[in-house]
Amino acid sequence: MTLNPLDDRVVVEPVEAEETTAGGIVLPDTAKEKPQRGKVVAVGPGRLLDSGERCPVSVGEGDEVLFGKYGGTEIEVDGAELKILRESDILAKIVG
Repeated sequence: MTLNPLDDRVVVEPVEAEETTAGGIVLPDTAKEKPQRGKVVAVGPGRLLDSGERCPVSVGEGDEVLFGKYGGTEIEVDGAELKILRESDILAKIVG
């Protein structure tokens, strides 16, 4: 199935949290935090301005982004966990 987000919405595939800490301690499922990092899978055309033009979205497909822990809507498509976020829910784009 293909998703085409509307307006300024972005579809993100969350990157799973690390299973071990930097010191080598294995974390159980209950101690893991929700992922806050992900890869952009699809981007909408942008928010419609009062002038009738579209404001382009500042992230593109393939970008890696940081988002709020509880932001967006979680969905499952073809067995993959995805999040649909508004552009304003994205906190930063990871560069480099």
